[in-house]
Amino acid sequence: MATDWLGSIVSINCGESLGVYQGRVSAVDQVSQTISLTRPFHNGVKCLVPEVTFRAGDITELKILEIPGPGDSRQCGDLQQMETGIPGVGCQVGPSQNGTGKVLKKPISSSAPQNIPRRTDMKNQDIIISPQQQCSKSYMDRHVEALAQSKGFRRRHNSWSSSSRHPNQVTPKKSGLKNGQMKSKDDECFGDDIDEIPDTDFDFEGNLALFDKAAVFEEIETYERRSGTRSRGTPNEKPARYRHDENILESEPIVYRRIVVPQNANKEFCTDSGLVVPCVSYELHKKLLSVAEKHGLTLERRLEMTGVCASQMALSLLGGPNRLNPKNVHQRPTVALLCGPHVKGAQGISCGRHLSNHDVHVILFLPNFVKMLESITNELNLFSKTQGQQVSSVKDLPDTPVDLVINCLDCHENAFLRDQPWYKAVVDWANQNRAPVLSIDPPINEMEQGIDAKWSLALGLPLPLGERAGRVYLCDIGIPQKVFQEVGINYHSPFGCKFVIPLHST
Repeated sequence: MATDWLGSIVSINCGESLGVYQGRVSAVDQVSQTISLTRPFHNGVKCLVPEVTFRAGDITELKILEIPGPGDSRQCGDLQQMETGIPGVGCQVGPSQNGTGKVLKKPISSSAPQNIPRRTDMKNQDIIISPQQQCSKSYMDRHVEALAQSKGFRRRHNSWSSSSRHPNQVTPKKSGLKNGQMKSKDDECFGDDIDEIPDTDFDFEGNLALFDKAAVFEEIETYERRSGTRSRGTPNEKPARYRHDENILESEPIVYRRIVVPQNANKEFCTDSGLVVPCVSYELHKKLLSVAEKHGLTLERRLEMTGVCASQMALSLLGGPNRLNPKNVHQRPTVALLCGPHVKGAQGISCGRHLSNHDVHVILFLPNFVKMLESITNELNLFSKTQGQQVSSVKDLPDTPVDLVINCLDCHENAFLRDQPWYKAVVDWANQNRAPVLSIDPPINEMEQGIDAKWSLALGLPLPLGERAGRVYLCDIGIPQKVFQEVGINYHSPFGCKFVIPLHST
């Protein structure tokens, strides 16, 4: 009967997903094809539940570890269970009643779920089961074999395993000599008793407290000072952090004052890289442009270069690619360009032409004069070919705020223009409009500007501008280095990879 195997210690392998369970058989149900284990161990760890039940379909392999005989003392097992909390482990069975049984030599364990002898010790163990146990065992073998065969298991040595095999699975061939050597290696590696495995966790904090980090690093630093060596990663050493545009290789010391003017500059600026850019007087700046024009940098070239640089800065101030893209055609920016009848005004008209070519709505204000400069006439002819709008009266300027106002009204020479009615009217309109102002090539601080600028763009080298000029930017108009040397300026370009750079007051 199935009840004859109650109390036997078995090992049930349920595959990789469920693992291996060991315990004492507490119930066998032939109808539902289930088996229950009391005080089970799962993969060598005691389970939290007192009993687990397995179905025959979940069992991959079943091993019988111990079969209790009719004369087996349950008191010994119960006492061992009370002392160690492990079912039927470490009980030493005495002789049977009929005197045919022998002593079962097994070491007593207090922490292992079952007593599994080593392979090397199997020869030294004398295990003889009484006739009653042999009879019960043969009956159980027949019962277990019938149950396993009905579920598709086949017998392999002294255990049951699933008969299903993957079609691509290959059974390795074993040789006698190698098999014996592998067994001995397995015993050396995995043959230790599980009682020797410590139950307590490793105390990381306690062992870490034994290490005096400060003393060790102090000893390392003392050794380095004496020997003159230097180790990497010392705690007092802060690693250098470099930007994406910095070179990690050491080079010559950086010279920040690369531009030297013949006269002491009253005011100096510096770039984002720290290079010093001194201011020059209006006379020296005028002489520089005159020498450059003599060497071929004509006024037309300078106007074109100034227009390109000023338009690039204006496009950036208008929002750049976030504002000027095909998906934002309904937000076309509007720029009011205020120009006077002089070269500064021609520079502004050139900037307006480039802005209009970049789909910016440009409104050009230029007062009517009987005779205009040739440079202004040429720039107006080009501007008329764009979609820009030209007005000569303040009434034609928009009443609503525009996106940007570009101021080119002021000039270094013609100071009398400030007294003209049209000049005063345009200045009033610009000050009442809430748009930010960009001033191109503003005059020096001695000549007060009528319109307060947020940004100012200087050409070549900056002039000593006043506080109403706002933030100063510098643009490269293409003057060669030897032209600077010819007027007495020791010049090295501060622009780097850009044509327009910001300047900061020192």
